[in-house]
Amino acid sequence: MRRTQKTLVIPVCLTLASLLSMAAKTYAQTVTIPVETQNNALVLQTDADKNLKMVYFGTKLTNTGEYAQILPMYKQADDSGILNSAYTPSGSANLAEPAITVTHADGNKSLNLVYVSHQVTKIDDDVTLLTVKLKDPAYPFEVTLYYKTYFKEDVTEQWSVIKHNEKGIVTLNKFASANLNLKGNGFWLKQYHGNWAEEMQPEEARLTHGIKTLDSKLGTRANLYEPSMFMVSMDKPATEDEGKVMLGSLEWSGNFKIDLELDVANNLRVIAGINNAASEYHLKPAEEFTTPAFVYTYSDHGKGDASRKLQRWARKYKIVDGQGERLTLLNNWETTYFDFNESKLAQLLKDTKKLGVDMFLLDDGWFGNSHPRNGDNAGLGDWQENKQKLPNGISSLVKEAQANGVKFGIWIEPEMVNPASDLYVKHPDWVIKQPNRPEKYFRNQLVLDLSNPQVQDFVYGVVDNLFTKNPDLAYIKWDCNAVIYNAYSSYLKKDQSHLYVDYVKGLYKVLERVRAKYPKVPLMLCSGGGGRVDYGALKYFTEFWPSDNTEPLERVFLQWEYSYFYPAITSSNHVTDWGKQPIKFRVDVAMMGKLGFDIVVSKLSEQDLNYVHDALKSYDYLKEAIWHGDQYRLQSPWDNDAASIMYVNDAKSKAVVFNYLVNNRYGAGTKVPIVLKGLDPQKKYSVKEINVYPGTNSSLGKDLTFTGNFLMTVGINPDVNSGRASVVLQLDEVK
Repeated sequence: MRRTQKTLVIPVCLTLASLLSMAAKTYAQTVTIPVETQNNALVLQTDADKNLKMVYFGTKLTNTGEYAQILPMYKQADDSGILNSAYTPSGSANLAEPAITVTHADGNKSLNLVYVSHQVTKIDDDVTLLTVKLKDPAYPFEVTLYYKTYFKEDVTEQWSVIKHNEKGIVTLNKFASANLNLKGNGFWLKQYHGNWAEEMQPEEARLTHGIKTLDSKLGTRANLYEPSMFMVSMDKPATEDEGKVMLGSLEWSGNFKIDLELDVANNLRVIAGINNAASEYHLKPAEEFTTPAFVYTYSDHGKGDASRKLQRWARKYKIVDGQGERLTLLNNWETTYFDFNESKLAQLLKDTKKLGVDMFLLDDGWFGNSHPRNGDNAGLGDWQENKQKLPNGISSLVKEAQANGVKFGIWIEPEMVNPASDLYVKHPDWVIKQPNRPEKYFRNQLVLDLSNPQVQDFVYGVVDNLFTKNPDLAYIKWDCNAVIYNAYSSYLKKDQSHLYVDYVKGLYKVLERVRAKYPKVPLMLCSGGGGRVDYGALKYFTEFWPSDNTEPLERVFLQWEYSYFYPAITSSNHVTDWGKQPIKFRVDVAMMGKLGFDIVVSKLSEQDLNYVHDALKSYDYLKEAIWHGDQYRLQSPWDNDAASIMYVNDAKSKAVVFNYLVNNRYGAGTKVPIVLKGLDPQKKYSVKEINVYPGTNSSLGKDLTFTGNFLMTVGINPDVNSGRASVVLQLDEVK
């Protein structure tokens, strides 16, 4: 069958004035909406039928009037006419993966969304909110798209609000947060996978035609197997400092789904949102469904520049106290595990002071009486102090900590329950489990049903009671170790498909209450390691636990990959006894973030202890640059004998460079200089090696001074080798 082309035929009788009138009418029907930041732009545009399309994503044009001329430059096939829709509906003209699928109250599954209006609200000099209203012409059903831009940071948060006024229940079968359309000469996806102690394992490959899906169906710990963070390079694989790249992540702590579809026109469609698997949502008339935000940034200067944009945004706008301070700590977990009592803890509090850190953190095992928490198979849910271990309660430990000049923090896992607990016996209806199937446990525990407001009150009460009884409590480590098996809620009854969504909403309600009453208390987001690392949760936390794998060589790789999406101030890095590396290597690696310790202080040699004291002094001097400065990845651990990472403060007056040997083959090390980044080329910098182990000398010499130009052109060789497996360099401006 021969394809016939549609041609606009203009009768010869039309005058020039008539032609100009037609053109003006067509132009008037077209609305162009640039969504601009300091360097980037996303452009929305309507067609003559009021379909809203995304026609551009990339570097900002200097002449905003030219955005309207972008779409005619593309001669790509699109039989549907809406392949580049800004929020693609299903069941009407769409032939591609939809962003939204619904079943109307009358059973009809078609949806068409046309442009109605838009509004731009200037929140402040940096933040702007664009709202675009779309409506179905045949049904009282509408979607409002939200684009919140952070001008200086080049970051956008995008989400949607769905509502209707139909005569009955409308079922949302799919409900994405964002629908992006990218143009380029090929696309490369960098994604991550993992498991316990193997988080953030990277893979990068060219996207081929069809759909690539990143998703999770775990209910909790959503990032355990496949994180929601990813990168897309355009035209060619981006490097650290070159190439076009988008970094994106869904701000949601439950099941997610990200579809990346290379379509028939060779454009990439990115659809990100809550995973709709087993999660259709029933919407009442006038009820609103708000999707979580999808956050993204773009750079035409490589992955490093894009990551620094995201890090700056997170510190300023997302994480709790992102521009503030953090506490160094000593954790008891690897020292005692579940086996401790007041006398042991009293000694550890003295060790905390001896080590020179700010706080002692009491980990798992402090609660449960009928079912004492002496292992991971009992006690969860019974949040009363174990009277045998702690006859005088937590309050006595807080006072003992204060007497030693340190603060006190505590571990909780309030979303979970062991079958061996009073809570399970008293409230079996609070537990997520199928009534007609055998219970299936993850780490000997089940998940509490946070869709139930009573359970929300209980979980909030766990936190509030601790602070009420112990007002000087300084820190909470919030864990979450189980996934959801046999998903069923006694509370939701007929709306079982709401569970995965309402669980996360319930969690956020609890965390909002916690933060309303305790706005600045440091909270660590744990989850068996990096199982719940996303900005939906991190907006309530000061930091996260990247992995239970604290082997320092492994941590170099883990922390490297996490840093593309999260700033150093959020990464809790503990020195432990995992691995065979000396204390110097372990401390140097942990200094690349929020430093902590989980070691037996009494077993440290005098030299090791002196080293730690000196390193803590260095850390105290450099932490402002590490926590709040710009990070530059100089040399990747994946491709080199040595990894090198650098942090520079805003004034470019202070910097630190961490270098680690990651290849133990014969002769491995730094043979050539490592070129630094982020300095002021006009300034002079003193360079000295710090964290030198007692009794050894630096091979770099003393009184080294270089211009920023030299260090960023020629570089400096830290002399990393098998005898110098970790080398830390401190740079200070010479005035």
